[in-house]
Amino acid sequence: MSDAKTLAFETDCHIFDGCGFPTPGLHSFLFEPLFTVGGIEINKPMLLTTLSSVIVVGFFWAAFRNPKLVPGKLQMVGEAGYDFVRRGVVYETIGKREGEKYVPLMVSLFFFIWIMNLWSIVPIAQFPATAIIAYPAGLAAIVYILWVSLTFKRHGFLGGFKNITAYDPSLGPVFPVVMFFEFLSNVFIRPFTHAVRLFANMFAGHVLLLIFTIGAWYLLNGIGIAYSAVSFLMVLAMTVFELFIQALQAYVFILLSCSYIQGALAEHH
Repeated sequence: MSDAKTLAFETDCHIFDGCGFPTPGLHSFLFEPLFTVGGIEINKPMLLTTLSSVIVVGFFWAAFRNPKLVPGKLQMVGEAGYDFVRRGVVYETIGKREGEKYVPLMVSLFFFIWIMNLWSIVPIAQFPATAIIAYPAGLAAIVYILWVSLTFKRHGFLGGFKNITAYDPSLGPVFPVVMFFEFLSNVFIRPFTHAVRLFANMFAGHVLLLIFTIGAWYLLNGIGIAYSAVSFLMVLAMTVFELFIQALQAYVFILLSCSYIQGALAEHH
């Protein structure tokens, strides 16, 4: 549980009790170490990220360790998830021939991000690991390194540079300006926005859930009970909305990843 929520519940703070509303803030995203392993302090987001990896690997191992022609329920769910990413994202964006080799990576990214997002609404956990910028940044860095390496491997140094800068002399006098902004956009802004898009959505969603959850508890006193009920209804509504956003952000992340890979593989004209 984050600090703001802990403060509200443990101090039994309610309106008209003389205590102020325990507003969530940056302190709500700072966690004390839970335990130490090999000299490394493990906090809540690190533990949730590790559990996410275990869940994804464990699920697909269980689903496909003994595949059958007529799939069981677990294998059917695994195949549906795998096929959704393969056909609905990778094939549609990169193409079947070029994209097949990147399917395992995109399936792993999608389900890993989705599970990390889902922790936000899981009791006790109640925190999306992707609301810590380091995790989206690390995932975006993997895609960025892959994109850069594919670009220069496919086109060579000169061709890769032209690909990144959208080299097109036919633009005339604005040609150098376009090259500069394309280079700036692709090399610096692209990985930044790729990470921040996921981070910002999960950060904002968690803050909203905190505000309404703490608000429901804080108003639970006297005439504030009616307002507490409204705040609690907002918690339920926001939780349902978050379910949609959590899946959507995982989808958008791999969709953009595939788009970048497609751009790296495309021939420059």
